Amino acid sequence: MVDLTQNYFELFALPVSCQIDQQQLASQYRALQRAVHPDRFAVDSERQQRLSVQYASFVNEAFNTLKQPLSRAIYLLRLAGRDVDMERNTVMDAQFLMTQMELREEVSELKTQANPEAELERLMAQVDGDITACLTSFEQHWHAQELEQAETIVRQMQFMVKLTAELAQLESELLDGEQERD
Repeated sequence: MVDLTQNYFELFALPVSCQIDQQQLASQYRALQRAVHPDRFAVDSERQQRLSVQYASFVNEAFNTLKQPLSRAIYLLRLAGRDVDMERNTVMDAQFLMTQMELREEVSELKTQANPEAELERLMAQVDGDITACLTSFEQHWHAQELEQAETIVRQMQFMVKLTAELAQLESELLDGEQERD
């Protein structure tokens, strides 16, 4: 059965690392879900059914954490003893904040552009590139045990991941607008 004291990497038999084998993660996830899924314990005792729900929940949480680079980075910092408090620790580099404000201004003006779809694609590619650069930087700092710098990068990634979600929402709105015109 699942050991709730294992860290998520141990649970999926993965090395503790910034980069993980997504196929192995998915394969291990499916195997663990088959083993702990509550439906398998429907005829067992109430205690065993509750444990099964706990195990399945733990497996889901672990999978979702390791699947996404940002949540994986936060988890790695937590394993290293750094609790990244995104809500209270908002100190950011002034240059980074200025860049973010400029990007958000571009996003707000996007719909007024002559070709908003092309501008949206450009912005999405730029933000994706920035996230990739942050991941690389995070990995370097994490391996060097420069955890304060790694934590700063995670906070920056949080901004960019939110911006990515906003751009995806905007893309959806633009596509809906096109379909209404057709």
